[in-house]
Amino acid sequence: MMQAVNALRQSFLDPIWTSFNYDKILPTTDAPQIALNQAMTPPFGSGYRFVWLVDTTITQHCSESLLEDLEITLPQVPETTVLLFTTPNKPNQKLKSTKLIQKWAKVRDFSLIPPWKTELLEQQVKEIAQEMGVKLTPTGITFLAEALGNDRQKLHSELTKLQLYISQDTVLDLEVITTLIGSQTQSSLKLAAAIRSGETVKALELVENLIAHNEHPLRIVATLVGQFRTWLWVKLMIEIGEKDEKAIAQAAEINNPKRVYFLRQEVKSLSLNQLQKTLPLLLELEVSLKQGKEEISILKTKIIELCQLLSSKRNF
Repeated sequence: MMQAVNALRQSFLDPIWTSFNYDKILPTTDAPQIALNQAMTPPFGSGYRFVWLVDTTITQHCSESLLEDLEITLPQVPETTVLLFTTPNKPNQKLKSTKLIQKWAKVRDFSLIPPWKTELLEQQVKEIAQEMGVKLTPTGITFLAEALGNDRQKLHSELTKLQLYISQDTVLDLEVITTLIGSQTQSSLKLAAAIRSGETVKALELVENLIAHNEHPLRIVATLVGQFRTWLWVKLMIEIGEKDEKAIAQAAEINNPKRVYFLRQEVKSLSLNQLQKTLPLLLELEVSLKQGKEEISILKTKIIELCQLLSSKRNF
């Protein structure tokens, strides 16, 4: 989020007049009123006035008097002012203040995308690359989403590296990206695929590579839980005779119904019983890790158990 805030500041503030036109207002009882008042003040010199209300709670609870101030002020904020609200908490969509802000403002969510939401990860890569002026091919976008997952900070770092390489109109393809960033996409999703296929040796190699790349074991488990949960839901819907891909996608919380076709193929050789048994094993793994047991040892042990489960006869 801080990278986005800094980029926004640099876009609108004239460096010469920053000390006059930049207001960072920390959370206090009267902070929202101060921010609204400052937002109505014209900027000095050139550039814009930039008013940042930090860690505000107005999208979690808002008094009637403050709501009135928002209703009066937000429609009248000058075009020469950037009024920024940031909050560490998820906005309450039922609040009038939240609805009002959504009406007059551009809203951006910086919460981490679940690692298994591949379409959202690719969209994030695309959006941040556009902001930074880095042009990527579709295969390049997919590669970065798989390689970096939901690590926004690493994504910014790698895109900055690519920025130094490109000319204004260069579109970076997969070959160039892998040369500059590295070709190893040690993704937990690839680990899930190896487990699904019962490939024990490959799965253990992927675990070692993920750990070597400083991927936290609990993050690995979170990705596996999400992926196996998706496969379980798809298999369950198939077993009950559901053929509508949109209905399957909705049940499995898949954003793109077109993915259902590929997920069908992935679970085709697995039984519902096998998939149902994966989640308790993953839960045991998560509990063991949180209890402080030796991470790599317990991780490998459970990965072997999962591979054995899914490589066994699949007719039960």
